[in-house]
Amino acid sequence: MLVVKHIKVKSHPIRFINKMGLLLFLFLSIVGYGQTKGKLEVIQSPLVDSLVEITRNNPSLSKIEGFRIQIFMEAGNQAVNNAQAVISDFQAQFPELQTYLSFGQPYYRVRVGNFRTRLEAENQLRNILLSFSKAFIIKEIIDPPALFSTTINNPEP
Repeated sequence: MLVVKHIKVKSHPIRFINKMGLLLFLFLSIVGYGQTKGKLEVIQSPLVDSLVEITRNNPSLSKIEGFRIQIFMEAGNQAVNNAQAVISDFQAQFPELQTYLSFGQPYYRVRVGNFRTRLEAENQLRNILLSFSKAFIIKEIIDPPALFSTTINNPEP
């Protein structure tokens, strides 16, 4: 006669925890995957809004140290006329860059761009040097360029 003994195999508790952890991870991954749309509510102090309003109303507070590219410098009676001609020529070639005419005795200077970093200015300088061979980078107080668009093309569903 054949006797069959049932042997109970004990599962190791660490294996059980690992399996449960893996199942929990998979469940949360699947549940979290569908969370792509929703609303974002920003809670901030009213002081932040007042500081933003102050800087909007006082443009001198929004200026930062940055870089510009100087493309013209000349002294003399015809310097301002020559500077205006350089500005017209530059704007025709590079309409996306802001131009600035300044006078520091005895020179009229034409500087262009608002670059946050020297690297940005150097990238643009390569293009400008093709037409304005005496151009060079200077450090100056600038009007900071926008980091991103103020309008968002993401309509509500």
